[in-house]
Amino acid sequence: MPRIMKEGEHMTIYERLDKILPEISKKQFRENRGTGNEINFHIFDYDPKDEHIVRAHVDFLVKEMPEIKVFDLYKIMLNILKDKGYLEKVFQMEEAKGSDAIVNPIKKTLRLTMPNDLIIETIKSNVNDGNIVFLVGVGKAYPFIRSHTILNNLHSAINVPLVMFFPGTYDGLSLKLFDEIKDDNYYRAFRLIER
Repeated sequence: MPRIMKEGEHMTIYERLDKILPEISKKQFRENRGTGNEINFHIFDYDPKDEHIVRAHVDFLVKEMPEIKVFDLYKIMLNILKDKGYLEKVFQMEEAKGSDAIVNPIKKTLRLTMPNDLIIETIKSNVNDGNIVFLVGVGKAYPFIRSHTILNNLHSAINVPLVMFFPGTYDGLSLKLFDEIKDDNYYRAFRLIER
């Protein structure tokens, strides 16, 4: 029998993770439309200290549901830089000029927020009808890739359910990465599992 939560009490990370599979298995979730016909983007926010627990659970979910496509934003970024022959140059620039000096060159290389945004194109070209998109690596990709920007640009690029795993807090309006860095407001996504 499920345990009844007391007022003010929060679920553990394990209790919340256990609710993901039943939630994403629902017909309404899979049909990619909510009750108001809104696009089906969700955020699973979690305490950053639980990163390894969440990663392990994502691996479990992929084994349970082969239609899940996982996109690690950080790995996509590194692959693009490597394919363009810029990865070593970025390392050299960072060593010579510091981490702040590489942020804008990387953003320009990725063409972020441009019509030919390479992150969005990578995701879009690898998604088919019937897939569920999982976005991970959000914390690792910061400050190069901002979560609200990716979500905003994916709205018009894909038409499948999406879950962003977010190390921080999403209150239904704003994203706070690592519970410290406030991102721009983002209000189109639903919290996948309440805390």
